[in-house]
This record gives sequence, C-alpha cells and structure tokens, in this order.
Amino acid sequence: MISIRNEKTTDVAAREHLLDVAYGRVRFAKPSEQIRRDRQAAEGLSLVATENGRMVGTVRLWHVAAGEGVSALLLGPLAVHPGYRCKGLGAQLMQRAIRNARMRGHKAVLLVGDADYYGRFGFSAEKTGNLAMPGDCPAHRLLALELAEGALDGARGAIVAAGKPVPSRRPRFIPAIAVEDLVRVSHAA
Repeated sequence: MISIRNEKTTDVAAREHLLDVAYGRVRFAKPSEQIRRDRQAAEGLSLVATENGRMVGTVRLWHVAAGEGVSALLLGPLAVHPGYRCKGLGAQLMQRAIRNARMRGHKAVLLVGDADYYGRFGFSAEKTGNLAMPGDCPAHRLLALELAEGALDGARGAIVAAGKPVPSRRPRFIPAIAVEDLVRVSHAA
C-alpha cells in the first residue's frame, strides 16, 4: 500500500535518488532549479509517497516572488518512480500539495509544465503572461493556480527565490598559522 506523508530530513538521499531516476542529471539545468538552488523548501510543503519503506514519489513547494511584491509558491519537482507512473500517484501528490498550500494560507502556486497534465488541477497560463522564469523557459509552460481569487492580479516581472537560504556549513575553526611556522614544522618532522 502506498502512503503519502510529509518529507523528513532522513528522506534526502532517497529523494535525490528518485529525482535522478525520474529526470536524470539534466534536472539541474532546468529554469526552476535555478530558483530552488541553495534555498529551503517551504515548511510543511514537501511530500513523499512510499511503499514498504521505498520512496516512489515526491513533490515540493518553494517560496518565490512572482514579480515585485507578489508572493507565491513554486511547485516542483513532481516525480514518480517509472514503475509507479500512470497509476494516479502524481495526481494524488498534486492534490495533497495544493490542499496543504491552501490550508497554510498561501494564495498562488506556479509551476513549469505541460498544460495538458496540470490543467486538470486548475493550472493555466492565463495569469503568467507578464511573468518570466530565469533561463530558457517557454511562456506557455509557465502555469499558475490562484488559491485566492486575484492573488496574481498585476503580477509582472521576474520570478525569484524568496525562501530561506539553505544554512551553510561553517568550516571547522583552524587557527591561523604563519608560513614561517609551517616551514619550521615540516623541517622538524
């Protein structure tokens, strides 16, 4: 039986493996990835689908600014293991992600994808004509879903990351050593 739950920090390796299987390394060159890079996903809005402890699906949402002064979420990547595709799992992940975003008070969700697939969830390019993704993103693939009517009215400009940066790992403290001391130590050995 497949279950959908919130992502845990222990899911990172399995999620990355699933994304590699679903999209390959080309996923790092996608315009959406440029926005997600070095940012944390929106709190409570990352889901995984598992079966018998194995991750078979994932979806995440990210804080963005849809032009100046308009807050939104960016959905993606949505990934389902090839052996589980065409069984409705992607739809279940989408529905749960949208429901959770709405319950948390978010007003709009953007994504880059096929209107034929995402249209059934209410996404369209109707409100994205004045928005731009970084890199090479065809305008017809930039889609939006307003969770609150009028949330994207007047949205124009570049879509940029607005979420928290990934905490950087601070390097271990290494006391400063003068070059002369390095030379002395190497001769002493």
